[in-house]
Amino acid sequence: MNIAIVYDSRTGTTAKAAEAMSKKLTALGHTCTVKSISQADPAEIANADVVCVGSWVEGLFVIMQHPTAGVMQFIERLGSLSGKKAVVFCTYKLAPGSTLSKMAKALEAKGASVVGQFKYRGSEPDAAFAAFADSLK
Repeated sequence: MNIAIVYDSRTGTTAKAAEAMSKKLTALGHTCTVKSISQADPAEIANADVVCVGSWVEGLFVIMQHPTAGVMQFIERLGSLSGKKAVVFCTYKLAPGSTLSKMAKALEAKGASVVGQFKYRGSEPDAAFAAFADSLK
């Protein structure tokens, strides 16, 4: 399966999470591309079988958490994702707030079926992501 992982990272934590996700998926036999939103071509990303989009969490400590404007603008630039699976993920320090749901809704508006939502307090995917990766056929 061809999987595209796109992320916005301020300190490198979200980039490391994206790379760790790719490593797990590649070990299971999938082909992965990992790019920051500034490097990714929306047309190429939309051609993947599964589109994964990640953001660090912006907000005021534990209120008003949301994905970065850059991630939301990137999702807006994507073409139709009708019939595609999508995954959203975020990295956070205190609380993820509505970050995942906002990204999921934006991808669903493009026609994607959001099949996974993952939050990492750090850069390592957790057991929930590992189980999800194992389930991809």
